[in-house]
Amino acid sequence: MRTGLIARKLGMTRVFDDRGRHVPVTVLQLEDCQVVAQRTEEKDGYTALQLGVGRAKTKRTTAAMRGHFAKANVAPKRRLAEFRVSPDNLVEVGAELTADHFVAGQHVDVIGTSKGKGFAGAMKRWNFGGLRASHGVSISHRSHGSTGNRQDPGRVFKGKKMAGHLGDERVTVHNLVIIETRPEEGLILVRGAVPGAKGGWVLIRDALKKPLPEDAPRPAAFRKPEEVTGEAAADAPAAEPPAGEAPAEEAANEAKE
Repeated sequence: MRTGLIARKLGMTRVFDDRGRHVPVTVLQLEDCQVVAQRTEEKDGYTALQLGVGRAKTKRTTAAMRGHFAKANVAPKRRLAEFRVSPDNLVEVGAELTADHFVAGQHVDVIGTSKGKGFAGAMKRWNFGGLRASHGVSISHRSHGSTGNRQDPGRVFKGKKMAGHLGDERVTVHNLVIIETRPEEGLILVRGAVPGAKGGWVLIRDALKKPLPEDAPRPAAFRKPEEVTGEAAADAPAAEPPAGEAPAEEAANEAKE
């Protein structure tokens, strides 16, 4: 089991295949998707990776989360999510996952928050057929009809399909196909529509109902965190003292005199 990715939904467009047929795709973008923490069986009781994506302002990040990000040596993130993985698919903390984590033709599951549509009637919310157009039905053609029984049980069961809030809930779309990945731009093109509005965050994972392609990278496609070597630090120019102030060595000599 590999890790998934957190991406931002940019919108929909179309691409053309080898036969000239247009394919509707949703464009998903990765924004500095990094590993923030590891969950291990010995310490946490399960194996998973915590990923962070986007850039958050430090002043709007709580002190506890600032310490959490500082421990991982990553910048504050806007969104966090955990993905269950097998022990052999753990990725080091600080690594940045890339778009070629998925391969063209692979099936994936996409999880997002659907668009909120406010209060909706039973016909729109649950696809009810409505009441008859004649024979005694008066100004209630789109109502849901009876909701209860007789004296026994004398109440409406919980979970009854009625009018109410539509949308703005977690939705999973299974078995979408990856059409193309562009690692240089951090883009993933998925066939069809995914839940959520433009600019919303979605989770992408390997499909649960389809086999994983053999050419899929394991444990993941990522770039290791950049580290400043000693040579680079030695070649870096020394900081000049502010105007009007003497260097530290000269100030020490003047103090001795």
